[in-house]
Amino acid sequence: MNKQNTIIKKRKKLSLRFMYFVIAAALLIGGCSVNGLSSASSPNSNGIHTIKHVIIIMQENRSFDTYFGMYPGADGYTIKNGVPTNCVPDPETGRCVPVFQNNNPVSGGGPHDYANAVADINNGKMNGFLKEAELAKTNCADQTNPVCKVGNTLDVLGYETAANIPNYWKYAQNYVLQDHMFEPVNSWSFPSHLFMVSGWAATCKQSNNPMSCTGSVDPAEQQGGAPIYAWTDLTWLMNKNHVSWGYYLSNNNAQNCLYIQVLCAATDQRMSQVPNIWNVLPGFTDVYQDNQTSNIQQVSTFFTALRTNKLPQVSWIAPDRYVSEHPPGSIATGESYVTSVINAVMSSPEWDSTAIFLTWDDWGGYYDHVVPPVADSLGYGMRVPGLVISPYAKKGYIDHQTVSFDSYLAFIEDDFMNGQRLNPATDGRPDSRPDVREILPLAGNLLNDFNFNQQPAAPIILPVDPPTI
Repeated sequence: MNKQNTIIKKRKKLSLRFMYFVIAAALLIGGCSVNGLSSASSPNSNGIHTIKHVIIIMQENRSFDTYFGMYPGADGYTIKNGVPTNCVPDPETGRCVPVFQNNNPVSGGGPHDYANAVADINNGKMNGFLKEAELAKTNCADQTNPVCKVGNTLDVLGYETAANIPNYWKYAQNYVLQDHMFEPVNSWSFPSHLFMVSGWAATCKQSNNPMSCTGSVDPAEQQGGAPIYAWTDLTWLMNKNHVSWGYYLSNNNAQNCLYIQVLCAATDQRMSQVPNIWNVLPGFTDVYQDNQTSNIQQVSTFFTALRTNKLPQVSWIAPDRYVSEHPPGSIATGESYVTSVINAVMSSPEWDSTAIFLTWDDWGGYYDHVVPPVADSLGYGMRVPGLVISPYAKKGYIDHQTVSFDSYLAFIEDDFMNGQRLNPATDGRPDSRPDVREILPLAGNLLNDFNFNQQPAAPIILPVDPPTI
């Protein structure tokens, strides 16, 4: 009996050892997550530090379907015989109006604040777009309603193809297209820009008290020079970790002509201003507390940094009205501007160590067929285009992960700050945000868009004024 027990014990030990071996092998093959990074010995877990510069380019007001609904392999339109079958009911006629190719670089879009987003989504039916645009024709005082500026033309169902935006499609073909990028808040441009730099949007009762802030889809805007956004933005954490950054404002400036040719042709100087709703960092109190306001500069400084090998580790680029693509702005002008920025990066010594994240801040009232997932009480909002451009981006890869602008914050934190988060419990500056967006379970990991084992891709310099139809 004792001999039999000894044999049983030995077998149990062998079984346990085999089980441990299987688990260890699985971990080595599949990896496990620590702070959003893989702990396996894959190149991406350690290779993220190959990226020395992160550049975020934010454009304005386009849904994913508007730009990439016809892109092969993406989660776009339902196609039959080469023609999309998606349609949206028109309450004025009772018929379902099909989406159509829009060959006009200037369009109106539709109203796009919180109420419009709720109506467009319509409890997941994604069929309120025409109704909202038609209602908007009688409300030209609404600042989110560009319909009135283009002759009341209802074009919210219009879409572009490679013939209309060739450079954007070439970036998708050669780098990474994200087809489940959602704006972080179910609302308009302003709170999306706040989320881009801070992972939250709120209104604060006291400008010097981070605990006085309450989350909002339509927060109070800074008026004048006094900062009023009291919660913590990413620059606080970067300053604490000695991570350099620049926040660059596009403007029609002769110094930029060498790199941004399209700006030199601008005739309406009034359209060259960057609105406060897209220029949010000056409104954060911690930027002043850290004496970092000098990092908010004109975009000409960005190009000087490229030429002189002094590009900061993190750069945000906010557009002016002329180049933003915000309706009724021309998408051709916006694409030319973005191309000029990317060409300048690719032509610089920094290209080999850079990741460019290009996105659009909200859907602009344009149709999209994908129901946004729920992150928390503020979002996610509507789906927008997202592109990842880097020598290490997977060529022609379509990323189906659910991501948002919070994913940019997580990538920066993982690359430069050892996975520290904008978390009021750990970042040294408590605020009243209800959750930490970077660690929500539904959020994907941008690291999956890179392959640091591949031969670095050569620059692809594109024409700034490509032929279109």
